[in-house]
Amino acid sequence: MTDNTRSDDGGEAVSDEEVDEVLQEIERKRSLTGWAVVLVALIGISFSVFQMWLAAKGFVLSISLPGVGDVVFASLQLLQINAVHVSFGLILTFLLYPGSTGDGPLSRRCIALGSLVDEKLGPEHPMSRVVHAIGSALAWAFLDAEMDRVTPSDFVFMVLSALSAAYFITDFDEIQRMRALGLERGRPIQDVFTFLEPIAGLLGPLADTSYAFVLGVVGVLLVLEATRRAISLWLMVIVAVFIVYARFGVLIPQDAAYVGVLSIPELSWPSIIQNLWYNTENGVFGIPVTVSVQFIYIFILFGAFLEMSGAGQWFIDLAYGATGTRKGGPAKASILASGFMGTISGSSIANTVTTGAFTIPLMKRSGYSPEFSGGVEASASSGGQILPPVMGAAAFLIVQYTATPFADVIVVATIPAIVFFFGVWVMVHFEAVKENIGGLDSSELVDLRSHFRSGWFYLVPLGLLLYYLIIERLSVARSAWFTLIAIGALITLVAAYGDETRARLGAILGVLFGASLLSQFLFGTGVLGALAGDGTGSQSLMDAFSATVGNVGTLIILSGVLTLITRPRLDSPLLSFDGAVDDTAETTADAVGRPDLASNGLYRLGVFVGKSMESGARTAVPVVIAVAAAGIIPGVISVSGLGPNLVSLITAVAGGSLVLLLLVTAFSSIILGMGMPTTVTYIILVSLLAPALTEFGVPLLAAHLFILYFGVIADITPPVAVAAYAASGVAKSDAFETGIEAFSLSLNKAIVPFAFIVTPGIILLRRNPDAASLDVGDKYRVVGTADLLDVGYAIPEILIPVIGVFLGVVALAATVIGFAYAPVSRGERGAFAFSSLLLMAPALAVSGVYDLLGLVGIAGGEMTVLLDIVLRGVGLALFLFLMAKNRQRGGDPATQAGTPEPA
Repeated sequence: MTDNTRSDDGGEAVSDEEVDEVLQEIERKRSLTGWAVVLVALIGISFSVFQMWLAAKGFVLSISLPGVGDVVFASLQLLQINAVHVSFGLILTFLLYPGSTGDGPLSRRCIALGSLVDEKLGPEHPMSRVVHAIGSALAWAFLDAEMDRVTPSDFVFMVLSALSAAYFITDFDEIQRMRALGLERGRPIQDVFTFLEPIAGLLGPLADTSYAFVLGVVGVLLVLEATRRAISLWLMVIVAVFIVYARFGVLIPQDAAYVGVLSIPELSWPSIIQNLWYNTENGVFGIPVTVSVQFIYIFILFGAFLEMSGAGQWFIDLAYGATGTRKGGPAKASILASGFMGTISGSSIANTVTTGAFTIPLMKRSGYSPEFSGGVEASASSGGQILPPVMGAAAFLIVQYTATPFADVIVVATIPAIVFFFGVWVMVHFEAVKENIGGLDSSELVDLRSHFRSGWFYLVPLGLLLYYLIIERLSVARSAWFTLIAIGALITLVAAYGDETRARLGAILGVLFGASLLSQFLFGTGVLGALAGDGTGSQSLMDAFSATVGNVGTLIILSGVLTLITRPRLDSPLLSFDGAVDDTAETTADAVGRPDLASNGLYRLGVFVGKSMESGARTAVPVVIAVAAAGIIPGVISVSGLGPNLVSLITAVAGGSLVLLLLVTAFSSIILGMGMPTTVTYIILVSLLAPALTEFGVPLLAAHLFILYFGVIADITPPVAVAAYAASGVAKSDAFETGIEAFSLSLNKAIVPFAFIVTPGIILLRRNPDAASLDVGDKYRVVGTADLLDVGYAIPEILIPVIGVFLGVVALAATVIGFAYAPVSRGERGAFAFSSLLLMAPALAVSGVYDLLGLVGIAGGEMTVLLDIVLRGVGLALFLFLMAKNRQRGGDPATQAGTPEPA
C-alpha cells in the first residue's frame, strides 16, 4: 500500500506513538529506559532461550560438543521446569508493570493523610515532618508515578521470585520427601541458610517453621501480586477468595439451604500450600502452566519471529491488494488482515491496535463511521483466537484438558471460524451497499503478483506448521520447534539473498550440503563430529541423505551467515524487518559507538533474533501469570472435592434444560471474561461448567469450544470490551458505541456455538456407535474420510447443517445491518432473525419449546434428524422469500432514493 493518510476527512494515519499510547493505556506497562531496558532484554532473551532449549532437547538441558559428546547441565523434572517458567514470568512482571502509580485508593488516602496533618499541625511541626518522611520513603520504595522506573520493592519481589525457582532446583529431593510426608517435615530457614544460625533466636516463629512452607506462602502471594499488576485486581480477588475458601469452607453448614453443597472438609494451611505450590496436577504449577511450558510459549515465540520479520505488514498489504478495490473494500481488507494477524499474534488487543493502525483510518476515509470502523477491527481481531492453525493460548489448553490431538482441534475449529469471518464480511458488505461506500483506488494498493513474488516465503512457516501437525502428526511442541527453525532459516536465507550474492549463497549452501552428505555417508555424523572423531561408521547413501535433509535448516542458516560475513553491507531486496528491529539496531549501534553497524546485514539479523526473543517473552508474561493464577482455582476445586457438588448444583439449577444451561454458561463466560484474558475465563469455567455440560450429553470437545467462544466474545462485549476500547482509541470514537458495533458484528460468533452444541456435525464430530459404554471423552470422534463418504450420515448431519449455518449468518447480517439489497423494515428484521435461527440451530428452538411445555406439565418429544431437516427447509424458504422481496425492492428507484432505516 502506498499512502493511507488524509488530513481533511478524519481518515488520517495513526502514528506509532499513538498506537503505543493506546497500548500503554490498556496494558499499563512501564516505559523503561537505560539499564532497565537492557535488563528486560537480557531476562526476556534468557526466558526464550530456556524455552527453545526445552523444545529442542526436552527436560535434559545439554549441549553436544565435537570430541566431547553430550555435556549435561541439568536433568529437570516437570515441577522444576514449571517453577522456572513461572519465576521468569514473575521477574519480568515486576520489571514491566508498576506496583502503584499513586492513583489508587490507598495512595490517595496516604496523600490525604499528609495534607490533613499539615492542615492541623502545620507543615513545620515535627509530627508533620515524620509523616512526610515516612510518606517519601514509602513512595521511593513502592511508587512509580511516571511508569518509568523500577522501584526497590520490585527488586525485592524479583529476588524472592528467583529464590523460589532456586529452591526447586537445589532442594528437589527435599520437596519430593515433603510431598509424601507434608510441608511440616521440611527444614527451617536457618538450616537452609546456615549463616542465619547465630541469630535463629531472633527469627521468632520462623525458626520453627518449614522454609518450604514459608517459600510456598511467599510464592502464592507473589503470584497474586503479579496478577494484580499484569491482569486485573478482580482476578486477584477471585483467586484469593478461592484460597480463603479452601481454608474456611469447612465452616459452611452442610445442612444450610442452597449453600450447603459448598461445604468442604477441613484443610490446613500447610496442606493447601503443598497442593497449590508443590504440585503439577493442580495449583500454580498445574496443567495450565504445563501447557504454557510445552505449547503456548513456543507458539508465542513463533508469532514474534514472524511479526519481527515483517510478515505483519506483508499480510496487511496482501489483504488490501486482494479486496481493497471492492465495494467496502477497506473493511473487507480489515477482516482478512485481522485474520492473518490473528494467526501470528492470537491476542485480541494487540491484533486490534497493530492492524487497526492501518485499517481503521482507511475505513473512516472510505465512508464508514469511526464507531463502525473500530467495531469491524475489534470484531475481526477477536476472531484471531478462534482461527486455525495457531489460534489463541486457550486452544492449547483444550488439547491438554480434553486429551485431544491439536490437529483434531484445528479440524473441529475450522468451520465455525470460517463462518464467523464470513458473517462479519457479509455485514460490512451490507453496510457498504447501504451507505454506498466504494473501494480504494488501485494506485493505493500493491500489485498482488509482485507482492507474492517479494514475500511468498512468509507463507512457508504456516504451511510447514500445518504439514507437521496434520500430515506428519507430530506433537505440538515439535511442530512449533521445527517451524521456528524454518523461520530462522528462511529469514537468514532471504537476508543473504541479492543479485550480487545469490550465486555465492547457492555455492556455499551446495558445498555445505555436499560436505554434510559425504560426512554422513562415510562417518555417520556431521562434519564437525567427523573431525572430532565422533563418527559411528559408514551408512547407506539414502540414510545419509535423510540425515542431511533433516539438518537442512541449520545448513541454510550457516550458509546465510557465511554469505553475510563476506558481504556485510548487503541490502536485501526482499526482506523488510519490522520497524522495531530497525529501531533497536540503530539504538544499540549508537550505544556501542558504532552507528555504522545499523546497516550491517549480519548485525541486523542478530538484532532480529534477539528482538524476536525479547518480544516473545514480553508477550508471554501476562499469559504466564494468567495461567499460573487461574490454575489455583481448579486446584482448590480438586483438593477440596468441590467438583461433583458443583456439577450437581448446576444441573439442579438448570432443571434438566440444556438450553438454560447453555445460556448460563454463555452469560457466565461473558461476565467473567470482561477485562480478563480468554485463557483465565476458559480455565475457570471449564473447571466449573464443562462437567455439567458433558452430563447433558454435550460432546466434550464441543463443550470446551463453546466456553472458548464466549470467552473471546467477552473481549468485545460492553461495558468493558477491552478490544473494542483499544479500537476506539485508534479510531478516536466513542468507546461504548464502538463496543456496541463490535458486539453486533460478532453476533454470529454467539449463535454458532449453540448451533454446534446441538448439531455436532457442524464441527465434524460424530457419535461413536458404542458410545453408551465409553467414557465422556470417547463418546464422540472427529469424522474421517469414511464418514464423509457415508452419504446417509454426511448429507443430513454435516452438509445440510453447514450450509444452513452459512445461510443463517447472511440472514443475521440483514437483521443486524437493516439492509441487504434495500432497507429492511422492523417486521422483516424479525422474520430474518427467525429464519436465521431455523437455518442455524433448529434444535435449539425445538428444545426451548419443549422446555416451556415442560413448565406447564406437557411432555416434549425428541429432536430427530428428519425434523431438523424439515425446520431448516422452512427457514430456507422464509430466507429466500425475504431476500427475493428485498432484492425486488432494491431495484425500485423510489426505494433506492429513500433513507435507509438505521441499524
